[in-house]
Amino acid sequence: MTERKRGDIPRAQRLAQDAAEAADVRRWRTHPDVVALQVERVRSQVDRLCWAGIILGLAFTAANVQWFAAAGSAFGSLPWLTAWFLDPTVCLVLLGILRAEQVTARYQVRTGRWVRAAKWLTLGATYVMNTWSSWAAGSPAGVVLHSVPPMVVFVAAEAVTDLRDKLTDAVQAALVKATDVHEPVTPDRERPARRMFADYLADARHAWTPAVKVTPAWVREVTGCSRGLSSRLAAELSAETREAASHGR
Repeated sequence: MTERKRGDIPRAQRLAQDAAEAADVRRWRTHPDVVALQVERVRSQVDRLCWAGIILGLAFTAANVQWFAAAGSAFGSLPWLTAWFLDPTVCLVLLGILRAEQVTARYQVRTGRWVRAAKWLTLGATYVMNTWSSWAAGSPAGVVLHSVPPMVVFVAAEAVTDLRDKLTDAVQAALVKATDVHEPVTPDRERPARRMFADYLADARHAWTPAVKVTPAWVREVTGCSRGLSSRLAAELSAETREAASHGR
């Protein structure tokens, strides 16, 4: 029997086939793993662009800081040469902080006040050394020219951390909205049983005892849920246990 051409299939069946195909595509596009992969690609692009801008901005400031530190020393003299070390000293500390925040923001681990203070101090020092001569000379154009690169670096250094944090939120939101554990369905494999958020929460409730500190790691251990879902489950269970304790139950 020859295969029927699409034009020979009744319109209602064609629409049904299109609907089934669209539903399958949508199911995979909203699959948490697919969303996570897409977010990782965007995260890599964001990192590359921001790092390129930050490094170029710091490279621009290096010459200005060297000129500021050299303070008119003769070309090639020892003070002139050592002046080149000032900007890298500040920039390497800043880049080290930003590199660490690249990891902490990915896993939404908050850094302390000293980290933020060190970042602002290095950025502030770079700005002051770049613009001091222009301020002293009373040159508005020079102030603007030498202010733009440090300010771009400052804004990018702050924004990139928040962007990484929100990208992680996007992955977790996709995972939380998934109402079942998605796995490919093949002819020789049945669709897995659906597990809702409430099912995982019930498992965590059953395993919890007053001696247990509720953490995402503990929730993952007792329920087998994903890393992204464990944070929400831990927060929900913690709220329940606190409320129960307040009522003396």
